[in-house]
Amino acid sequence: METVTPRPRPTISDVAVAAGVSSATVSRVLNGGHWVSEKARAAVEEAVRSTGYTANHSARSLVTGKANSFAFLLAEDTALLFSDPTFSNLLRGATQALARRSMTLVLLVAGSEPERDSARRYLASGHVDGVMLISSHQSDRLIESLTAAGVPTVVCGVPLGREADAAWVAVDEAGSAKEMVRYLRSRGHRRIALLAGPQDTSGGLFRLQGFREEMGPDFDPDLVEIGDWGLRSGVAGMSRILARGKPVDAVFAASDAMAAGAIRALRQAGLRVPDDVAVAGFDDSGLAEELDPQLTTMRQPWADLSEQMVTLLCELTSGEVPRHVTLPTTLVVRDSA
Repeated sequence: METVTPRPRPTISDVAVAAGVSSATVSRVLNGGHWVSEKARAAVEEAVRSTGYTANHSARSLVTGKANSFAFLLAEDTALLFSDPTFSNLLRGATQALARRSMTLVLLVAGSEPERDSARRYLASGHVDGVMLISSHQSDRLIESLTAAGVPTVVCGVPLGREADAAWVAVDEAGSAKEMVRYLRSRGHRRIALLAGPQDTSGGLFRLQGFREEMGPDFDPDLVEIGDWGLRSGVAGMSRILARGKPVDAVFAASDAMAAGAIRALRQAGLRVPDDVAVAGFDDSGLAEELDPQLTTMRQPWADLSEQMVTLLCELTSGEVPRHVTLPTTLVVRDSA
């Protein structure tokens, strides 16, 4: 019987030879790519593929004391992960950003208090090197408990009450809402309703703040309803606004899902979109193009948000001080407004 000799496992040195760079450069690319040129990064990534190199994470953990993984912690009900493309976009971007660094992503969903307690215990036990905290609410106190346990944490969105000392990545919430109001007004709309998000989140709070400021004396609290980002809350909120009997010629929803709910409620009331009432959303996460009519919305830079969260978390785990990053959104005009 012929004996087959196993092929030796490729090493960092093998990758360095294939890429034409030093082993130190390969190591830097595998650990986040700091201080490496794009040409060298591309050469190393191609050499990793051609040699079949995979990092020995167990051995690395013993040497460095690190798990070489980050957690993606969603502080919402599990159903939202699958029903709201906002979260799947962030998850996909984070997975890709970590893969480029040869790191692993651990997904945790903590929408209830028992789930949050379980997540806190797991994360404080050192199973991951850091946490990307998604859709945190001021009331859930997750950021406080994680930082108190010494777990490096980056928040997606401004952590209310911890704006100065926590690391976070967000979009310009208030400025984006103002831009949408200016656009709707430029189309001749004056009686603009708002379906706002939860007020214990920065997205909910600051989008309402920007809307109120831009509306100025035309702001009418009777044309504002608070939802939970979901489609059903958009239906309910729009129905309550219509029931008050005040004229409405446009609706700005703080999420595309709530905008979809608004369209459904308007149609149930016998109103046409956009002929009778224009509707605009926020996110452009994929749902906007699937609606009929297609939705005018504020596009969030999903890939950049995820990449920046991973970058800031790598900095924190390397001992650097927390930073804040604010990214712009883009107005996408379609048929609904």
